[in-house]
Amino acid sequence: MKEPNFEVTMNEYLPLRDVVFNTLRQAILRGELKPGERLMEIQLANKLGVSRTPIREAIRKLELEGLVLMIPRKGAEVAEITEKNLRDVLEVREALEALSVELACDHVTEDQICEMKMAAKAFENALKSGDVTKIAEADVQFHDVIALATDNQKLIQLLNNLREQMYRYRVEYLKNEQVYPQLIEEHDMLIEAIRERRKDRAAEIVCQHIDNQAEAISGLIRTKKALRTTGQRIEIQSRK
Repeated sequence: MKEPNFEVTMNEYLPLRDVVFNTLRQAILRGELKPGERLMEIQLANKLGVSRTPIREAIRKLELEGLVLMIPRKGAEVAEITEKNLRDVLEVREALEALSVELACDHVTEDQICEMKMAAKAFENALKSGDVTKIAEADVQFHDVIALATDNQKLIQLLNNLREQMYRYRVEYLKNEQVYPQLIEEHDMLIEAIRERRKDRAAEIVCQHIDNQAEAISGLIRTKKALRTTGQRIEIQSRK
């Protein structure tokens, strides 16, 4: 295994296990730790200057997020981005997000509409930064404001848990700058539908919003798979 090329950034306000978790999480999302790469506790502990305990705890949390897989007799490795996992996550997300916007239509206040508009503007500003993780966080914040407007704590909790699992896919989607204008428009249309309390329209917009993401990432996964297959064939032929 090659030497990891990332470093831990200490934070006096966070427990060490959370600092290590955030460091490894960002390394996976940014591609510094690649799909299929093994996570060796000793090597990571030496690299980050910590004991193996926070490394082990961080890996456990990453497994819950779907970013890491535990392989019998092999250990932990970075999970592959697969079309099946993507579909599983986004199918559930679409159902919950549709319910979320419908309930928001019932309970939303004028102050919350203003918060949605501010969150949409913050997302638009984040797009100019070129920082994909920052853009992804701004997108999460926008959808969180809508979730809070549902006044349903159980739904909010389910959406939060699901967003952790699909964060990696969101980052992949947001690497494509060509989708930015469409995302801005979809956010604005969604706010307007909720403000007008048009449940069917709001659900239609959010479902299309997620379907666009699913289709784009599926295409990306298929393209990468085809390139790997082509590369393997070329390698085999070169050995003959």
